[in-house]
Amino acid sequence: MRMMWLRRLLGLGKRAISSLPWVAGGPSNSGQLSTDKALRLIPFFACVRLLADSVAALPLQAYRKSGGLRLPLASPPALLDNPAAVGTRFAWMHKCVVSLALRGNAYGLVLDRDWLGRPTMIEWLHPDEVHVDDEQPTRPRYYWQGREVASSEIVHIAWFTLPGRVAGLSPVSAFAHSIGVGLSATRYGASWFERGGQPPATFKNTQKTIDPEESEAITERLTAKIRRGEPLVYGADWDYTGMQVTPEDSQFIQTMKLNATQIAAIFGIPPEMVGGEPGGSLTYANVEQQALNFVTFTLQPWLVRLEAALSSLLPRDQYVRFNADAMARADLETRYRAHHLALTDGWMNRDEVRVLEERPPLPDGQGATYAEPGQLNPLPAKAA
Repeated sequence: MRMMWLRRLLGLGKRAISSLPWVAGGPSNSGQLSTDKALRLIPFFACVRLLADSVAALPLQAYRKSGGLRLPLASPPALLDNPAAVGTRFAWMHKCVVSLALRGNAYGLVLDRDWLGRPTMIEWLHPDEVHVDDEQPTRPRYYWQGREVASSEIVHIAWFTLPGRVAGLSPVSAFAHSIGVGLSATRYGASWFERGGQPPATFKNTQKTIDPEESEAITERLTAKIRRGEPLVYGADWDYTGMQVTPEDSQFIQTMKLNATQIAAIFGIPPEMVGGEPGGSLTYANVEQQALNFVTFTLQPWLVRLEAALSSLLPRDQYVRFNADAMARADLETRYRAHHLALTDGWMNRDEVRVLEERPPLPDGQGATYAEPGQLNPLPAKAA
């Protein structure tokens, strides 16, 4: 049934494109670096993986506006409960962030709606298969695999958008040169080792000339000793010299670190998290502080962008928020001290604290009362 619906959806196209713009040589993909090649570069893959894993792992809570109150929904909307035809919500959100990080755009095809016409199931499309005609930014036209799809059936989230455009800037395309430098350096390193690399040492006889056969036999015996970690004994007529790292090899290592730092800067990720060099002498007092900085300066813009897009698909009085506090979870003592302050200040009750610790509410509504500021209310006495 769903496949028949998709065929009808594709049949909505008024015209097909004979020359696909995402094919190499087309207007929007000329000389473009493929995502598969870009992901072979370890720092680039690490950045995409870190963003996608971090965002997808955060709890997503839906709320309802009621006057001046913001009340959490008892049950999540259908779109957040089971958003994809195949896979979990984690995988669904992960695909969305991967598309944004690779191509600067996430395109979702609406597969199902509720009785009011709101989307309840969205499948993310491969961004390389979608083209946006945004010559008229207020009325963009979407094409999937060369066929036009009604804009009402497409959910489009863009990352970095230029004024007058609808489609986001693709990091893989915009920074193809920097990514290419890293790939070239990786290929150089691989070929260097495939060719045997630099000999670890030289073993020279200072008294006589060694013919090729003797040299080969000596090399094999010496290599075997080194590999087994056994002592090497030789006379005064042999000179053993270990090879040092050359300036060229040192520059190669620096090139790899610099490339990792540049790629981390594209995504706003601390470079030391993906193998790059830190920008200064900044250090973190503990892991919690490092996580807090990561959430504040790296993840927050991504979370706000996704929250706005998902909230626009819900009823007008509902919205969603990521619980970023789960990323910077404190140690046990610090967490319990924070709970105590919340209880004594009267802005949380015992049941709300127990929910944060994944514990059930107290029976008979004992934990539903709020304390007067500065004084923790005792639990009500049980009836005899």
